[in-house]
Amino acid sequence: MLTRLSPFLLLVLLAALPFYGGLANVTPQSTDLNLLIDGLQRKYSRMQGLEADFVQVYQGADGRVARESGHLLLKRPAKARWDYASPERKVFVSDGKNVFFYVYGEKSATRSSIKETVDPQIPFLFLLGRGNLRRDFSRIEIANGESALVSGNMVLRLFPKRAPEEFKQLLVEVSPASFEVRRMVIFQRSGARMDFALSNLHENYIAPDGQFQFTPPQGVTVKRAE
Repeated sequence: MLTRLSPFLLLVLLAALPFYGGLANVTPQSTDLNLLIDGLQRKYSRMQGLEADFVQVYQGADGRVARESGHLLLKRPAKARWDYASPERKVFVSDGKNVFFYVYGEKSATRSSIKETVDPQIPFLFLLGRGNLRRDFSRIEIANGESALVSGNMVLRLFPKRAPEEFKQLLVEVSPASFEVRRMVIFQRSGARMDFALSNLHENYIAPDGQFQFTPPQGVTVKRAE
């Protein structure tokens, strides 16, 4: 279930924030921090689409680690396609209204509405954002002690005002020169951690709408998610 829901949490982090407001509890590094927040807001509020490769690493509270990789397409306002290639081939598709999940080779796929899958007000989606980092997070700070994947990048720690019960906080790794987001990390209250590293980014890539339609393979039935 975690690997199914996490891409949508990222979608909600990649596509539906409201736009611009006032930051609560700004940390002492306010000058650099405000520059990063403003740069992120400007950049991703204008983003219409995105293409990237991704690596997703789940670290459970029990020490279990699972690594997956694939290809990602995003399109404003709330369309996404996650094609997992390794170690198991599967697909996660949002057409803007419904979310479909299918593991290749299985007899059935699942469908649920976006509203049923996750609270649409979750303030995570700024890669295709219409939102407001300052308003929807109670605190944003430099994540001291968290190493960046790319030298020179900075890592922000964000605490959402409203989130699913299992969600605790978010890390965002960003280039201070280009404001490009290269990694996101979701921390769950259970102690689990989910890292998403993005590479080969094509910003403002507008994928055809057909990429966000799920057509089940022959003999596969689509069931409502429980």
